[in-house]
Amino acid sequence: MSSISQKRTLDRELPCFHAGRKVLSPRVNYSDMHSRAEFDLAQETGMGNWVVDQMAARYRYLGRAMSSLFAMLGAMMAISVSANAAEIRVYSGGAPQVAMKVLAPEFERATGHKLAFTYAVVGEIRKRLAGGERADVILLPAALMDSLGKAEILRPESRRLLARVGIGVIVREGAAQPDISNSDSVRKALVNSRSIVYADPKMTPGGKHLAGIVGKLGIADTVGPKTTWKNAIDGGAALVANGEVDIGMFLVSEVKAMKGVTLVGLLPPELQSYVVYAGAIAADTSTAEPSLAFLNFLSDPANQSYWKAAGFEPLGGNK
Repeated sequence: MSSISQKRTLDRELPCFHAGRKVLSPRVNYSDMHSRAEFDLAQETGMGNWVVDQMAARYRYLGRAMSSLFAMLGAMMAISVSANAAEIRVYSGGAPQVAMKVLAPEFERATGHKLAFTYAVVGEIRKRLAGGERADVILLPAALMDSLGKAEILRPESRRLLARVGIGVIVREGAAQPDISNSDSVRKALVNSRSIVYADPKMTPGGKHLAGIVGKLGIADTVGPKTTWKNAIDGGAALVANGEVDIGMFLVSEVKAMKGVTLVGLLPPELQSYVVYAGAIAADTSTAEPSLAFLNFLSDPANQSYWKAAGFEPLGGNK
C-alpha cells in the first residue's frame, strides 16, 4: 500500500485526531510504530508530536529502570564485600605509627577489611603478647621476632621485613642545632647540654644502643645525672618540645613529624644503629588470609615511598 493510501486509511480511522482532539482511536496499535516509515507517516497525519512524547516517555521509564538496576547491583556488591570483610587486630611498636596513618586507610579502601591498631613501646607489646593478649598481625623490630617465634606466638613462615629506621637527634624548634657530624662532636654536644632524654634501655633496642654509646664515649658519669629515660611514644620527645630537655635521641620515624621539635639529623655512622622492623601473623589468628594480605601490602615495593616519607629506609622481602 502506498503512503497516500496509508494516509487515507488513517484519515478514515482517526477523524477525531485530525479535528484537533486529543482522544485517539483504540483501533490503532501505536506501540508498534517503530519504523522510520511509520514515524514519517505519523508526522504527515498529525500524529508526530504524540509519537515523540510516547517515545520520550519510554526512554524516561527505561532510564529509571536501569538506574534502579544499577543501584540494586551496587547494593548487592556492597553487601558481599561487607560479608567478606575482616577486622584485623594489629599490635605494633611506636615507630611505624606515622607510616600506618597513610598505609592503613589505603589497604582498607582496597580490600574492605578493617584494621584495629594497638601501639605501645616494643617491650610492652612483647610482654602483652606473652601474657596471652590476642593479635592478628604483629609489627616489631626483627630482633624481637625470633623469641616470639620460639614461644609459638607468631608464625615464623609469615614474617616479612618491612623497613629500617635510624636514630636521630632532636632539639626544641628554634633552638641552636648542635654539630653531630662525628663521634667527637656528638660527645661534646651531650656533655655541654643541660639535659638529655632517650628511650628506656630496658624496653627498646634503640634505648639499649644509646646507653651503650654513652658508655663507649666515656661520658656515662658526666651525663648520667642529667639523662631521662622516656620513650617517644610515652612523651619523651614532648619533653624536648616544651623546653624541659635540651637534646633528645629517638628513632627518626617517631619524631620526624612531631610539632615543636627540629630533627637535627641522624647520628653519624660510627654511632648509628638501625632498627629493622618486621611483621608476622600471630599463631592463633582467625584471619590468616586477610592478615597475610596486609603484610604483603606493607612490604610491597610500590609502597616504599610511604615508608620513606615517615622516616624509614624501605627494605621489603621475606625473612
